[in-house]
Amino acid sequence: PINSRFQINFYFCFMSNLQFNTFDAFEDAADRGPATAGPSDGENLGALPGSEDKVHVRVQQRNGRKCITTVQGLADDLDIKRICKAFKKNFSCNGAVQKDEEGPVVQLSGDQRTNVRDFLVDQEICLGDSIVLHGF
Repeated sequence: PINSRFQINFYFCFMSNLQFNTFDAFEDAADRGPATAGPSDGENLGALPGSEDKVHVRVQQRNGRKCITTVQGLADDLDIKRICKAFKKNFSCNGAVQKDEEGPVVQLSGDQRTNVRDFLVDQEICLGDSIVLHGF
């Protein structure tokens, strides 16, 4: 309980000096930009090392309980349409390949993150440590 003038002024001064951390859990590492501390040789420290060869599997909420899974970052020499067809057949879901400025993106209906990771590792398309799962 704040009941004196001094306590009220102290409380508001204390609260106005708080700096809240604006951490975004869904922000990509490349969007962060260069880090403030560390070597100053001009390299981008905000991006994770080797993030350009990572496969990003994200889930996006559509409306209500509906969501879609996106797979991005597969190697250029792979047949993306064939992989999408295998996803659709094995997971019993719908899917499509979309063109993006960063490369093709596979969209699947439903939350298929763990299925996609297991499939890519089992079929030896990519290694388990090069797959990054995002979302919820």
